Amino acid sequence: MLWKSHDCPMGDPNKQELLRYMNNFQPQNKKVKAIRVLLHGPVGAGKSSFINSVKNILQGKMTNEALASNTTSDQSFTKKYQTYKVKKEGRENFYPFVFNDIMGLEDGDGRGVRTDDIKNALKGHVKDGYKFNPASSLSDDDPGFISSPSISDRVHVLVCVYSANAAEIKLSVLQKMRKIREAASDLGIPQLAILTHIDEACGETEKNLRNVYRSTYLKKKMGDFSSSLGIPMNCILPVKNYSDEIQLNPDVDTLILSALKLMIDFGDDYADKL
Repeated sequence: MLWKSHDCPMGDPNKQELLRYMNNFQPQNKKVKAIRVLLHGPVGAGKSSFINSVKNILQGKMTNEALASNTTSDQSFTKKYQTYKVKKEGRENFYPFVFNDIMGLEDGDGRGVRTDDIKNALKGHVKDGYKFNPASSLSDDDPGFISSPSISDRVHVLVCVYSANAAEIKLSVLQKMRKIREAASDLGIPQLAILTHIDEACGETEKNLRNVYRSTYLKKKMGDFSSSLGIPMNCILPVKNYSDEIQLNPDVDTLILSALKLMIDFGDDYADKL
């Protein structure tokens, strides 16, 4: 059964068009050095892998700077608030957008990143390299706290990362995700979601990524996720991260670049109003 929620043509010509867009992009607000994208979501959803996948595509080679866990552990591999820049291929300068990866949301209290820490990050109060403490939130007298954040320190778009291959989200994790959404909404920060591991979750997509918008399974998964978290269907983007590949694939690249473009556009519009 065919369905379609995004205008996302697949293939190499579209990839080249998206790459040109990335290369030419500059924030509308000249006070903003880079559009800041904050990734959050359950443990193992693929936040670090998404960052690596973007780097792979934009640099034209396989990279692994954002260390990603290859285990099925229920504990977060990411411990620090870390900013990832992407260097332009063959140049010394960087793209004017950055990613922040945070500790995964874990089931139960006192585990994983605390929602108060994410709220501080949204407002730009968390220093790069701050180590999360699941037992207590960052306080304003901590060395990792930025008391007067600049426009560039603030988060410009919040992206929830969720695995299409995951079981139903546990209630405590879902409650944390909703609190984060509410905090972002209060600040007017735009929000998107990416659905990862679409090849592992659906046989049609595993055979051919171009079937992504023909998969009734993925449509249902996105619909359930939309209902649970309140993110509109047209703001949920299916992607496949690079994991065991040794070379780039245009269809993988197009899905990731399409998601990246929407993130940057949403973040840029928000930053322009600051």
